[in-house]
Amino acid sequence: MGVPLAMETLSERSAFMRESLQKSQTITDNMVSILGSFDHRLSALETAMRPTQIRTHSIRRAHENIDKTLKAAEVILAQFDLSRQAEAKILRGPHEDLESYLEAVDQLRSNIKFFSGNKSFKSSDGVLNHANNLLAKAILKLEEEFKQLLMSYSKPVEPDRLFDCLPTSARHPPQSPGQNDDQGGKTNQSDPSLENAVYTPPALIPPRILPLLHDLAQQMVQAGYQQQLLKIYRDTRATVLEMSLRKLGVEKLSKDDVQKMQWEVLEAKIGNWIHFMRIAVKTLFAGERKISDQIFEGMDSLRTACFAEVTKESVAMLLSFGEAIAKSKRSPEKLFVLLDMYEIMRELQSEIETIFEGKACTEMRESALSLTKRLAQTAQETFGDFEEAVEKDATKTAVLDGTVHPLTSYVINYVKFLFDYQSTLKQLFREFDSDESNNQLASVTIRIMQALQTNLDGKSKQYKDPALTQLFLMNNIHYMVRSVRRSEAKDLLGDDWVQIHRRIVQQHANQYKRVAWGKFLVTFNFFTLVHYIVDDKILQSLSAQGMTSSGGSGGMGGDGGGSSSGVSRAVVKDKFKAFNLQFEELHLRQSQWTVPDSELRESLRLAVAEVLPLIESGKNPQKYIRYTPEDLDRMLGEFFEGKTWSEPKR
Repeated sequence: MGVPLAMETLSERSAFMRESLQKSQTITDNMVSILGSFDHRLSALETAMRPTQIRTHSIRRAHENIDKTLKAAEVILAQFDLSRQAEAKILRGPHEDLESYLEAVDQLRSNIKFFSGNKSFKSSDGVLNHANNLLAKAILKLEEEFKQLLMSYSKPVEPDRLFDCLPTSARHPPQSPGQNDDQGGKTNQSDPSLENAVYTPPALIPPRILPLLHDLAQQMVQAGYQQQLLKIYRDTRATVLEMSLRKLGVEKLSKDDVQKMQWEVLEAKIGNWIHFMRIAVKTLFAGERKISDQIFEGMDSLRTACFAEVTKESVAMLLSFGEAIAKSKRSPEKLFVLLDMYEIMRELQSEIETIFEGKACTEMRESALSLTKRLAQTAQETFGDFEEAVEKDATKTAVLDGTVHPLTSYVINYVKFLFDYQSTLKQLFREFDSDESNNQLASVTIRIMQALQTNLDGKSKQYKDPALTQLFLMNNIHYMVRSVRRSEAKDLLGDDWVQIHRRIVQQHANQYKRVAWGKFLVTFNFFTLVHYIVDDKILQSLSAQGMTSSGGSGGMGGDGGGSSSGVSRAVVKDKFKAFNLQFEELHLRQSQWTVPDSELRESLRLAVAEVLPLIESGKNPQKYIRYTPEDLDRMLGEFFEGKTWSEPKR
């Protein structure tokens, strides 16, 4: 019973559900029908309204187009107005109001840009042509204004203005080494203090003009006028720079010009060149760099190119003289000026690198460095030649009085100058890979001194009188020793060198005494020779014992009889006659000789005085000796004075 009941219940529920679904479908169909009817009516309404919508949209778009056209017309009219204003200013020219003129040029460029971007405008081509032509004329006027302004304010710098830019010690050309006194001394052109001194480049163009030139240059560059700008700047500034250098005294000299000059003239010109190099680099070239940097600020390639074009001829003119000297025939006297030139180039090298920076200046930097190296090489070769030149010097300069030979004073001054250039020479040696530059300088100096002694030995053989030979060697080596002791050479050569050569001087002095007075003493061999000492003061000490009475016969003052007395007097008389003749001859000759050092001269006179017998005892010595003690003193005072006896002796 339970199953049929359940089935019945399920059947009832299914029937209910079908009935519900049918109702829902009916409702859905009714809704679709209603919505379809509404859509149909809406579509009809839209169709009816479409013409009105189209007209409204067209009107709105027309209004928008009118607004845009009006606004475009206003902009175009404004550009026309600005163009007219700019044209009026440009036609007036830049001279009266440069700032306003430059603003007009900028405005004209802006107008050209505007019309180039609005070519749909019917007359745009004509407007553009007019504007471009006007701009070209404007730039030409700017070019002329730049040229006139640059020329008006570009004047050669007078030397006095340049000197005012220098430290006091560098304002005048120094003496060259050959013009200094015997004590030597480094020229102030090589003064190390000048390297750190303050130099103030002159205002080559008034500062207030530089911004105007900058603005003009900028406009020309924007217009593509770089080459015209470069030419104007080069032609104007290069000419002025060269005139400034000529006013200073710079000359354009070739190698042939240099070769033909007398040394004294050339030496002075080298001193001037060193002075001019320092002035040119530290004032003129530095000043040119400063104004080119300011005028062409923001135009880097043009800035360096303009500076290079302005300075290259002047730099070449200065360096060519240095090259001519470096390539000229070597001679010993050129060493110190070569070292001075080398020093100034080394001093200026870092500034040259800074001032002439940039690719456009490469040639000038390399030329300066090349000259520095060339001078170093020539100086080293000249220094090497000197030792050989000293040893082989064959000058026939006759030093008749036995004094210091010109070669000796020349070489000693040369050596003393070497020590003023110690740091430079050491740098020179280092440039040629020398590990021990200090020892090398000492070694070369010792060899030069030995070469001098060798040459002096040869020159001493020219004298026929062997006594004068010894006097000559004594004078010259004494001069060498004294000069070394009073200079920095002593520290380098050492005490041993000084002591050895002092002994050599003494040896020549002793030889002079033996040779000059030996024969004189033989004449008086009847005197008793007490002792014969050779030292730094006394040559011989004689006693007149044999001339005095000792209680026996033969005494000069005795009355002893016998024929021997007569013979003795005759011999003595002859001896004193020979004494008078020989002493007169020695006095005449040796008073023409010279011992320039006062202490050495007095020492030799003392030795001569002790050679002379002093006869104070005996009867009537004036019978035998022609000269009084006063006469002898006077005559001794004339020895080694270099007298010529062109006037009668007193």
